[in-house]
Amino acid sequence: MDRSGLSRTITLLGMLLFAAGNSSAADQMQPGDQDIADSYIYLLGRLHVTRQQQLDFQKGFKWNEILHRTPGAVDWPNPNLDVAYSEAWVAVDESSCTIVSVPKIQDRYFTVQFLNGWGETLANINERVFPRQSWGDFAVCLKGAKVKLPDGLTSRIDLPVKQARILARVALGSDPEAAVALQHQFKLAATGSPKLPEIPKTPIFELETLPGVEAFDAAQVALDSEPDLSVGLEPLQQTTRAVAKAISDPAERARVDKIIRTVAFAQIGKAGRLIGHGTAENGWARPGVVGEYGLDYLARTLVNHGGIWANIKPEVLYYRGGSDSTGAELNGNNVYTLTFPADALPTRFAKYFWSVIAVDSVLFRVLPNPEKRYLLNEQTKPQRGADGSLTLYFAAEKPENAPPGNWLPTPKGSVYRLTMRFYGPLDGVANGTYFPPPLVKVL
Repeated sequence: MDRSGLSRTITLLGMLLFAAGNSSAADQMQPGDQDIADSYIYLLGRLHVTRQQQLDFQKGFKWNEILHRTPGAVDWPNPNLDVAYSEAWVAVDESSCTIVSVPKIQDRYFTVQFLNGWGETLANINERVFPRQSWGDFAVCLKGAKVKLPDGLTSRIDLPVKQARILARVALGSDPEAAVALQHQFKLAATGSPKLPEIPKTPIFELETLPGVEAFDAAQVALDSEPDLSVGLEPLQQTTRAVAKAISDPAERARVDKIIRTVAFAQIGKAGRLIGHGTAENGWARPGVVGEYGLDYLARTLVNHGGIWANIKPEVLYYRGGSDSTGAELNGNNVYTLTFPADALPTRFAKYFWSVIAVDSVLFRVLPNPEKRYLLNEQTKPQRGADGSLTLYFAAEKPENAPPGNWLPTPKGSVYRLTMRFYGPLDGVANGTYFPPPLVKVL
């Protein structure tokens, strides 16, 4: 959060403390324009998760049952095409845990990620977190729950909430069939009979048409159904509730809708270029926070919008490339090159793997193309130049001098962005000093 945002929060906290002891003052408080915009951006982050949760259950999810996705067959923005995904929603309570069975995986990246209803990462199961034994049965329980667990259990993971989203990832690597076989060995089983949460009914909007004032119609159910664990955002949540109450007046409802569309949308658009309070260099943006957001609700909302279920920085770091070396947005009518010098190849910065995908600039889905090729990574076998450098090509048709494994099709007429991932960040990616080289328009 920037200094002005922190100042607004402190001022707002004072107003709320005053109003708490003065009911007439509370009744007369009218949220200002910026308070409304801040509240909307804050609430939108939660609505992105409730939107996805509703879509998940409409498409066949059941509590405490895991779904194994065919590689590439996931339906959310900016999917990672390097991995086989398995997904679930787990429910736990005071009398029940969920047993997560993890196969023994060696010499291949994997993780089982748990997220809350705001898109915050709660835990991971992998050899980084559990170096002694990262396979076997793990009990996932509500913190403080006194539940008798099976004998020989590997470990217990305590969650601060009664429901969580699971994302298991297994790197496809050079042997995708082996990865899929391992993927199908992940299993879930509930102990006892947990009380299953109700799915919050909030707007199911399209990503290109964000909700207006109707977002606040769902504020109470969105906020009541999942606590925000980020300490320090309580005043903003109270303002959000105040706005939701105020829109019962038709005139105020119209004012709030206008502020959302003129102020909040503009701020979201502007902040999107840096992914909130991130940094940019060479046409690439790097988020300041990801997976765990603290007070930076703006980044949380932007990540939930453009790449929901992001993991924490020690697991993966994402860079977004939206413009070339001149600052012009990327367009499928052009040919671009991306050249990594021999002493700074992508493999230097990733312990596990790296990749680049191209997504459209509105829905953030991978670009369809006749070649059905959607990413570049080590498995596409990119060839290095005589000097050891690596040049990647982005064009509708393969440039004559481009090796097939170095070329990503980007259809004509498309305006797009690149997403570059580094799994197991190392060196400058880990410490925040590195940015990929600029994209150069060559035709």
